[in-house]
Amino acid sequence: MLSNQAKIESLLFISGNEGITLTELSQITGILKPALHEQLDKLADKYKQDRSSSLQLIHAEERYKLVTKPALAELVKKYLNSNNITELTGAALETLAIIAYKQPITRIGVDEIRGVQSSSMIQRLQLLELIKENGRLDAPGRPILYVTTDKFLDYFGLESLDQLPELDEEKQEDEEMDLMTLFEQTTSSTEDEEEE
Repeated sequence: MLSNQAKIESLLFISGNEGITLTELSQITGILKPALHEQLDKLADKYKQDRSSSLQLIHAEERYKLVTKPALAELVKKYLNSNNITELTGAALETLAIIAYKQPITRIGVDEIRGVQSSSMIQRLQLLELIKENGRLDAPGRPILYVTTDKFLDYFGLESLDQLPELDEEKQEDEEMDLMTLFEQTTSSTEDEEEE
């Protein structure tokens, strides 16, 4: 059976860049807040003392999140600047298309459309500066809202979001597919124009 610390750690990991509140942790795990505080302190100490771990636990704006240790900043930056990251994966493009068409949108909103968890894709797109945070939704947990950036427009050779074709409201049954098809059509036509 999994320990309470393992449960907490898994939720911290899956919450990604948004992090998770003590209230959310308590509601999901059924662990009382005083016990959660104790487990979070132990987890933070574990990461501090374990020199072989790349992670640390931070607490900011009532949210807890796992991040890489500052000593690894150069390594992470090197990876992000490598050729391996310049090509967007299908999952990253899918996430980006949803945000482009539905912005501002929360991670949960993206998850609902994709049908899978999107934290890692959102983190990657933020690190590439293709999306950014744009306030918080006035709802329980105050989830972060995401929008595309000017770099997104530059990356795909668009002058404005107006160049993305409008969605056909009658064909919204397979929303994810419609978004991807439209997005790919727009970006490929822009690339063709650049080649000419």
